[in-house]
Amino acid sequence: MKQLLQDYATYHHWANQLLGQKIAEQDSALWTREIPVSFPSLHKTLTHIWDADRAWWNRLKKEPDTGPFPAFEGDIAEALGQLLVQNEQLIKWIADQEESQLNATLKYVNWKGIPFEQPIAHVLLHIFSHGSYHRGQLVNMLRALGVENIPQTDFIVWARMK
Repeated sequence: MKQLLQDYATYHHWANQLLGQKIAEQDSALWTREIPVSFPSLHKTLTHIWDADRAWWNRLKKEPDTGPFPAFEGDIAEALGQLLVQNEQLIKWIADQEESQLNATLKYVNWKGIPFEQPIAHVLLHIFSHGSYHRGQLVNMLRALGVENIPQTDFIVWARMK
């Protein structure tokens, strides 16, 4: 299980980097252009992925989870850089864990104050699945904005390159 989680963490970083670079290549005006989806811009969607990764990171590290983060107002380079640093921390953290630690139960309280207990491995899989879901939204947004040659970020594409 540990190797699979390490692979998914590395894939998550790769996919965020690949798609983030494609976004960064575009005219900066596209970064904040509104599109009718759940997080209505490339900026809000990418920073949502980062915010969710940070929230789960805080929970995994048993650090205080103070609620939603302030809205990020920086550019794509800064947002992508911070997201990738967060991803790298998670890759290292997983590598440093024993198999038994990854199967342990994580107790946390969500931002609504509701307590939960879940296996750490399930939390990690959720992080990666959540990122994939929103990267799919980013791809659709890029298409709606007329961007072409969007890279594939499927897990199997990453696995074939390994």
